[in-house]
Amino acid sequence: MQGVPTHFDSPTDAAEFRHPAHRGGIELYRAHIVRHAFEPHMHAAFGLGAIESGVERFRYAGAEHLAPPDSLVLMNPCEVHTGRAETEGGWRYRMIYLDAEVLEEISGERSWWFTAAVQHDPQRARRAGQLLERLWQAQSPLALDSLLLELLREIQPHARRPRPLAAEGRQRFAGVIDYLQAHMAERITLEQLAAVAGLSPFHFLRRFRDQYDATPQQWLMALRLERAKGLLARGVAPVRVAVETGLADQAHLTRAFSRRYGTTPARYQRQLRG
Repeated sequence: MQGVPTHFDSPTDAAEFRHPAHRGGIELYRAHIVRHAFEPHMHAAFGLGAIESGVERFRYAGAEHLAPPDSLVLMNPCEVHTGRAETEGGWRYRMIYLDAEVLEEISGERSWWFTAAVQHDPQRARRAGQLLERLWQAQSPLALDSLLLELLREIQPHARRPRPLAAEGRQRFAGVIDYLQAHMAERITLEQLAAVAGLSPFHFLRRFRDQYDATPQQWLMALRLERAKGLLARGVAPVRVAVETGLADQAHLTRAFSRRYGTTPARYQRQLRG
């Protein structure tokens, strides 16, 4: 599309995605980011990864974090976060995104939760990085499934089970999140969301911002782009995805998708098909 970049602004930035063909709820990701700064976004799945080189800075759960080489990055589902390089040469990393139900099925345990987004555990981080690389290269379903279990057992010591009660405080706005998901293709007002929460508009806005470290608009965009990923993965045309997620047009989708995931919708679909 004219005027819409098909690559990062910097030729040094690159990101790739892969979905295992035989098992849903899993996304593999690897990237080297130097110049790009990821706008606030989220994943509806657990994000488990390892930093191979460089240092990443990101905002997550109300705080700034630095992830140096040989550290684990462990994110809970639906946490809005950012990401940018802290070092001149950028940072290289690998991630896997696992739906909660898939993680439970593979690990045989319920209610995993991570209290620290960054774990400085060089030995486990290196082993996790190696397993993530082997997952990317796995040629058979059996090999991939076996590696998934090995990866979760490597990360398991850093998980807290059951989920702490403090994390349940977000149930206060569960209805608001449901409303955003159900009406994301519509024009949503602050007054509508406040009514769902049973609060005055700006009281709601303050409380929501304090609870999620993100505004309702940032959450709405994060939900839209997360749904866009799912639609694109199913082969829906980008122009249709833009309509179904409430974005202005395909150009808007491309800009928003690139800022949050480091690739364009068209390239994302090609990578999954490849």
